[in-house]
Amino acid sequence: MAKQRIALGVEVWRDIQQHILSYLLLLIVIISAFSVIYFTHLNRQATSQVEKLLAQRDELDIEYRNLLLEQSSLTESSDIESKASKLLHMKRPTPETEVIVRLP
Repeated sequence: MAKQRIALGVEVWRDIQQHILSYLLLLIVIISAFSVIYFTHLNRQATSQVEKLLAQRDELDIEYRNLLLEQSSLTESSDIESKASKLLHMKRPTPETEVIVRLP
C-alpha cells in the first residue's frame, strides 16, 4: 500500500514535470480571468461615480440658473425705484422727515 502511494506520487510528479507549460498557462489564464473581473468592477464603480457627479453638476447648473433669475428680478426692483424717482418725483425719506407710527 505504501509503495503504491509512493508510486502514485512519483507518477503525479512526472506528469507535472511533463506538462509544466500547460499548468503555467492554466494558472496565467485563471489570474487573467480574475484580473478582468477586478478591473470590470473598478470600471463600474468609476462609471457610477461619474454618473453621480454629472447629476450633481446638473443640479448645480439648475441652481445657478435660478440664482441668475433671482438676481435679475432683484435688479428690476432698482429699476422700479429709479422710475419712481424720475416719473413720480419720489425720494427716499431722510431720518429727519421719517415718521414712525406707534400703535397703542
